[in-house]
Amino acid sequence: MKIRPLGERVLIKQTKQEETTKSGIVLPDTASKEKPIIGEVTAIGEAIKEIKIGDKVIYEKYAGTEVKDNDDVYLLLEVKNVLAVVE
Repeated sequence: MKIRPLGERVLIKQTKQEETTKSGIVLPDTASKEKPIIGEVTAIGEAIKEIKIGDKVIYEKYAGTEVKDNDDVYLLLEVKNVLAVVE
């Protein structure tokens, strides 16, 4: 399935973020109930000019809609919920 965002929406592949405690124990992503806030843009709507495919972005935690394609999990959200591009 190919997902093409419409208007001012972006499709973001969520990145897995592992957390490490001060003692060095790595907590898997299943231990945290928070969504990751950094992801990679995989598709953009035709009205977006400031973000490119492949950019890593920071977005609001509870914004957007989760979309699953096979084993991959994506987030479809409006560009106004993207806070910054990571350079």
